[in-house]
Amino acid sequence: MMKVIRNDKRPIWQQLLDQAIYNITSGIWAPGELLIPSRELAHMVGISRSTIQIVYEELLSRGYTVTSRRGGTRVSEWKQVTESTKEIITDGPIPPSLPLLNSAVDQLHDWFRGKEQREVDIDFSPHEPYLDGQFQKNWRQSLLHASAEMDLSSWAYGNPYGFTPLREQIQRYLSLERGIHIQTNQILLTSGAQHSIDLIAQSLLADGDTVSVEDPGFPAAWMAMKYRRMNVVPIPVDEYGLVVERIHPQSKLIFVTPSHQCAAGVVMSEPRRQQLLHKATKEQFWIIEDDYDSEFRYRGEPLPTLFSQTSYNTLYLMSFSKMIAPGIRISAIVGSIEAIAQLARVQELTYRHLPIMDQLTLTHFIKNGHFMRHMRRVRNVYRRRHEAMTKAIIASGLGERFTLSGVETGLHMLLEAEESYDEETVTKLALQQGIRVYPLGPYCLESKRKGWVLGFAKVDEVSIEQGIHRLAELIL
Repeated sequence: MMKVIRNDKRPIWQQLLDQAIYNITSGIWAPGELLIPSRELAHMVGISRSTIQIVYEELLSRGYTVTSRRGGTRVSEWKQVTESTKEIITDGPIPPSLPLLNSAVDQLHDWFRGKEQREVDIDFSPHEPYLDGQFQKNWRQSLLHASAEMDLSSWAYGNPYGFTPLREQIQRYLSLERGIHIQTNQILLTSGAQHSIDLIAQSLLADGDTVSVEDPGFPAAWMAMKYRRMNVVPIPVDEYGLVVERIHPQSKLIFVTPSHQCAAGVVMSEPRRQQLLHKATKEQFWIIEDDYDSEFRYRGEPLPTLFSQTSYNTLYLMSFSKMIAPGIRISAIVGSIEAIAQLARVQELTYRHLPIMDQLTLTHFIKNGHFMRHMRRVRNVYRRRHEAMTKAIIASGLGERFTLSGVETGLHMLLEAEESYDEETVTKLALQQGIRVYPLGPYCLESKRKGWVLGFAKVDEVSIEQGIHRLAELIL
């Protein structure tokens, strides 16, 4: 017999439905058993007949009962689950072993944060930009405006290329600031550099294709390529950038960071650039040009891009993670009309499109001048912190003991040691003293180079000086 519990927060029909389902699944109501007519059951329980009808309709729709005009409503042929089967169901299927994925994610964590996840006094992170209350205020303003101005059509399935007004703002920015003159259908929006690289691998490469990457270089790039079953080949980097002569002859794609090398920080020389572009044209391979932080240059204007010189086989990556904040998760791939169309088709199949509110907010943020004002403000901050870092390294004596490179552009520099140096021990000692530094090792595939990649974007000038001098006391 079912009953109503008056102090139960669930609706009465839900209480009775749960009781009925329990009675059926536990075998109290046997298969084929006739249910009490709704009018009679309502009288017995002391509720309205309409409530019992809701319960019976729900049982029927879920397949617990069957009904006929003359036979009434009966319990369906419900099969009991044995205890042994219950145990199997409780455990569930075992996910497959993915050693390549697990090792890649572990490596990514080591590169991004280090092996020990402890709080520190000073973190020379090369991964995160400077953020302040002014940015938060302006972003909130853009978010509110975007929410107020959007109409219902904005909530429909979107364009796989990305929100058109945002691509128009990016098109304008690239033309004015980077000398890249393109159409909007040459821009595809993604949710970050790793998403961009993964999409390129799916769209333009085949399993087993050879991909050449800088070594040391951007770990997320070659990890994503390896996971997509590419044959990843390391190419050494010297003081002039990627050593073009060492590119694997069967390479279908080259990943390069020419304006500020991802680990060493060097700028790719003009002869090397021309050599790479000539080779790509002659041998018909793709170039991924990751231009992640070249907007922050401390001597003159940002350097011309490879894309602006050879656009047909170059895919230019830009990201708002370094320019604004990683939490925005919006990046862009710029390429030929044909290549971007191919990427968009894969995007439509696998990702569909990016979240609309982030795109609307960023559109307003750029269109209303917040973005350029933010860039001017943080450039001044970075210039001061870059100068403080450089001076502190020289004043502390670290500049005499180690080689400093990558000081012209970007948000990090490399303090390089000899190959025999024990960078890991120093990294651990620094951590014990409340300082996190980032060893070069996780950036390397086969390279034996040693040192530390030191970021300064999130560290104020006083902390930079203190941190570098404390690091020097440990090392020298």
